[in-house]
Amino acid sequence: MEAHDAAPAALRDQLDAAFDVALSQMKELPDPLERAKVAHALAGRAQDYNNEFQAVRNEAMNESLRVGQLNSTQLASELGISKGRVSQLAKGAPPERLFLGSGKVIVALAEKLEDGNSENGRKKAIQGPVIATEDVQTYERLRELAEEVGLEISFERIPLGGNVRLNRTNLVVICGPRLSPLIEQILEGDPHLRFDKDEDGWYLTDRNTGQVYRSPMDQGENGDVAYFGRLPRPDGKGTFLYIAGVHARGSGGVIHWLNKELVNVHRELKARRFSTLISSRFDPETLKIVESERITPFYRPEGA
Repeated sequence: MEAHDAAPAALRDQLDAAFDVALSQMKELPDPLERAKVAHALAGRAQDYNNEFQAVRNEAMNESLRVGQLNSTQLASELGISKGRVSQLAKGAPPERLFLGSGKVIVALAEKLEDGNSENGRKKAIQGPVIATEDVQTYERLRELAEEVGLEISFERIPLGGNVRLNRTNLVVICGPRLSPLIEQILEGDPHLRFDKDEDGWYLTDRNTGQVYRSPMDQGENGDVAYFGRLPRPDGKGTFLYIAGVHARGSGGVIHWLNKELVNVHRELKARRFSTLISSRFDPETLKIVESERITPFYRPEGA
């Protein structure tokens, strides 16, 4: 078997083995109600995976045609489908959507305790857990971007303490390390960029150059710096997108930048791991992001 045929065959064998084990265990469940519940749940998951397989297939077909690797007649022959079907599938959602996800995207937003001043200047009692207004606005901009490329998207709350379930597909996490020890631990594995803290507050450091990036907001200016990357899941079976500004406003700068650069970013990175820093500025009256730029390279971990 040639090398280019071996990888797909190995993947098919792995999937077949996994499905065979799951089906066998499901059929052996003695309680019919439990068996029905498990079968129903697995049928839904199988549909989710089927949608993701189709999204990857369509994107790869689109790319093969776009770069001139094959023409539509040749691609139809390779896949065993009609030329018309190739045209139909390749004209689907834009390929850059896969940078964000291949199925329903979940955006996890961190809760925090927030207090404030009443109108008479007195301190209010600490309210219940809230999501920062800036993070909600960032989610709304990301939702608009995702829907533009044909993705369904929703958000969920990360409870106080930062315990977020990372071992799942199509996940975007917007949560600073100060709110989640789990996220802080994963970020420590980045050999290139890191969050640090001193008596003046949080900042970001480029470990390769030693360059320190402090938030302009800490000097009273209308700007922030944010970390943006695709990080490894704890189970080692995938990745998740991660966004966090030194301050919450900086996360919106990442989405502002991604709106301009999604096609280029997908072309360069696909779904591979990376990390970079994004600088942004906002209007002091409307608080909307007005400028954004990438200020470090796309750093890649060894072997990724």
